[in-house]
Amino acid sequence: MSAGGAFVVRGQFITLEGTEGVGKSTQLANVAETLRSSGLEVVVTREPGGTPMAEAIRDLLLTPRDEPVHEMTELLLMFAARAQHLHTRILPELAAGRWVLCDRFTDATFAYQGGGRGVPAERVALLENLVQGDVRPDHVILLDAPVETGMARARKRGALDRFEQETVAFFERVRHCYRERAALAPERYHIIDAGRPLDVVSAEVSALVRGLVGAG
Repeated sequence: MSAGGAFVVRGQFITLEGTEGVGKSTQLANVAETLRSSGLEVVVTREPGGTPMAEAIRDLLLTPRDEPVHEMTELLLMFAARAQHLHTRILPELAAGRWVLCDRFTDATFAYQGGGRGVPAERVALLENLVQGDVRPDHVILLDAPVETGMARARKRGALDRFEQETVAFFERVRHCYRERAALAPERYHIIDAGRPLDVVSAEVSALVRGLVGAG
């Protein structure tokens, strides 16, 4: 209920996922524009980050450093940022009826820290339940492309962050984990072949999102 007593329908929570260089930033803007053209209020955010405190944690995570970062340190920092982001921004926006569009969420943690680093999925799931309760994205748009294609695109953007400097084998494991998760829940995960020309990918994503709005 709103302050005036009117019923407010909870917004939808949509995330974009994928390995490096698959075009998430471009498609994030595309999805936001498509949703807004349907008359919806949209909040665009990202992980790690999304609030001042969570952005500070993001800087800790992404900045290349000489000191080795233990996998558990990385995992806990990811969920520390997520807890702040989820409870101070995402959930209030959803409750107000806005659609929240997020560049990465917990699927990225399963893929990067789980698949890439080798952290057992059970540990990731334990923190997921602790931080999120039963909150999960309503829909996940997975932009999928061969690792070599994505890494070539990422290198063209300039200096690589700590994750972008990982090996091809690391990103192959990340991609495999993403695809495995998508196969387990095809009603929530929507795989888009992001290796194709940009206009083709954008058109398919827009059509998908229009369908989600109609279904909602």
